Amino acid sequence: MREAQPVEQAVGMEYYVSEPDGVGGHLRESPADFRVEELEAFDPEPVDADPGSYPHVLLRATLRGWDTNDFASALSDKLEISRERVSWAGTKDKHAVTTQLFSVKSADPDAVADVALSDADVSVLGRTGRPILFGDLAGNAFEVVVRDPTSPDNAEPITADLRAFGGEDPDDQQATVAVPNYFGQQRFGSKRPVTHEVGLEIVRGNWEDAVLAYVGSPSEREPEETQAARAYAEETRDWQGTLDELPGWLRYERSMCHQLAENGGEEPEDFRDALERLPTNLQQLFVNAAQSYVFNRILSERLERGLPFDRPVAGDVVCFADRDAPEEFPLPDTDRLQRVDEGRVDTVARHCERGRAFVTAPLVGTETDLGDGEPGAIEREVLAEMGLEPAAFDLPEEFHSTGTRRAIMVRTALTVDRDPLTFSFQLPKGSYATVLMREFLKTDPEALG
Repeated sequence: MREAQPVEQAVGMEYYVSEPDGVGGHLRESPADFRVEELEAFDPEPVDADPGSYPHVLLRATLRGWDTNDFASALSDKLEISRERVSWAGTKDKHAVTTQLFSVKSADPDAVADVALSDADVSVLGRTGRPILFGDLAGNAFEVVVRDPTSPDNAEPITADLRAFGGEDPDDQQATVAVPNYFGQQRFGSKRPVTHEVGLEIVRGNWEDAVLAYVGSPSEREPEETQAARAYAEETRDWQGTLDELPGWLRYERSMCHQLAENGGEEPEDFRDALERLPTNLQQLFVNAAQSYVFNRILSERLERGLPFDRPVAGDVVCFADRDAPEEFPLPDTDRLQRVDEGRVDTVARHCERGRAFVTAPLVGTETDLGDGEPGAIEREVLAEMGLEPAAFDLPEEFHSTGTRRAIMVRTALTVDRDPLTFSFQLPKGSYATVLMREFLKTDPEALG
């Protein structure tokens, strides 16, 4: 175990679990260097099925350099329909080649198949009775190329450490690797990781500080004019002046400042109103990022105390495998939870070893039950350090969260090829490829894309 990069520590990822130096290099020199293919969990009816019973057309799209939202908008424009009729299973990164599922409500399958968009290949799979929804996938398969590695031979000892972390024999060439199931840097903002800071202030009821964390908080990774505008906001609280200073492309910050300039920006309600001017998914993201930060901190504290990740200790809460998941790809079902007392540690450990159970930590919300024993003590201490408790997430409207739990470790079979240095692996939905790749590169997260 070694200390992580400072920008990673700022979002709760305080350690690497592998000791060797990284291979160096960088990712995403081109979209083809980062390939993602959804592991599908959605079975359609034939395309000639009754459109009255199955009104949604399911399609698979392979996209090169497309943001998922932008593709959905372009697809709806081509079909001359509302953007709201297009749905998808998972949001993917723009700087990649991605293969993913979409559904289109009340569309002509032939028209969908004939859609011509640059750097997009579309094939119709059939019809469904409901739209595909976010999370309607088992996971993702990745093929990631590292360009310009400085020490490619380090991949082998790093792999051995990651096998040992997952409880595998580090010398077994067929074994899987494992990493802490951290939320990756993208969750918080790669260049300016502040979404969790905004969320933490919202949960604490500090609406003005939440606005300042988003509109202010200049980062040296930003253009100088942007840094200056953010610094002006922090120093003056002059919202009209800040609106005049902010670049046009910072539309969310500008929207908040416009609202504050109209309302006066004097009362807590003014700042809450400004935050509620943002899209609902962004409002939710702030609180989700705060939960993710707490989760990362809990995992880092568990690492520091030397508690295992591949098996429980007394006081842990585990979840069991999803019965509907593919047999060869076990997934956690966080609706099936069980506390582990001293008498069941060994039994549950065997379930974890076989992929039938997973040790969890909380994504804290109003309905979150914390663990017992030392795991529970870690959870409570991290929350106390931040002045939080589960009841604090009883928030208005989109900011409210009941919470859940999440597996603390993720395993995958890993293949490493040379010339170019290429990593192939599969991860369950919600886990980050960059969390695995950071162990191998051990470089500034900006090199991970």
